[in-house]
Amino acid sequence: MPPLITAKNLSLSYGQSKVINSADFTINEQDFVCVVGANGSGKSTLIKAILGLLKPRTGKISFGNNIKRNSIGFLPQDTKVDSNFPATVFEIVLSGTLGHLGIKAFYRKKDKAKAEEALKNLNISKLKNTSFSNLSGGQKQKVLLARALAATSKILILDEPSNNLDYKSRQEFYKALKNLNQSGLTIIMITHDLDAEDLIGNKIISIKESKVDCETTTEYLRRYK
Repeated sequence: MPPLITAKNLSLSYGQSKVINSADFTINEQDFVCVVGANGSGKSTLIKAILGLLKPRTGKISFGNNIKRNSIGFLPQDTKVDSNFPATVFEIVLSGTLGHLGIKAFYRKKDKAKAEEALKNLNISKLKNTSFSNLSGGQKQKVLLARALAATSKILILDEPSNNLDYKSRQEFYKALKNLNQSGLTIIMITHDLDAEDLIGNKIISIKESKVDCETTTEYLRRYK
């Protein structure tokens, strides 16, 4: 598979405090990458750099296949949606297409079709007209995933998406991610779930003491389990 994201000699810092030092890695089409490391190791910092929210101290991140940063779907750890916000599921998901509207004030037919497709891909079309405030925690997370999915057809980035989900909801959520990946979507996911069954991707980016390693999941488990 051709590379979608390539990091070369990438160093990231906040002021004089270096977080990541001289990282090199490649993420290919249809990779499912789990980003792991201790709290404060630099996982979210790396994601900020990929999203263009943090300028590298040295090196660069480049994109292939005509990828633009505004076409990357992103589900942050703390998604700012008021649980009591008076919006339907469809309205929440449709808002994921805002990054493509530019100066246009109205959603287009293709934006609505993209939202419908995201609902269908996650098997939550039946919730379309339901108020977001009436959903369970697991359902809300799927809706927020659908919103991120509505923003992209190529790369989806998630920051600890299983936080606050019970075991059943987490497994259902991971199953949905696997299906999306198998359908062709490249996924990058920060996770603290280090049980073998939860490292559901094919590749691991691990960060420890400013050093970044990128390897297959099999290689990672052989070293650390």
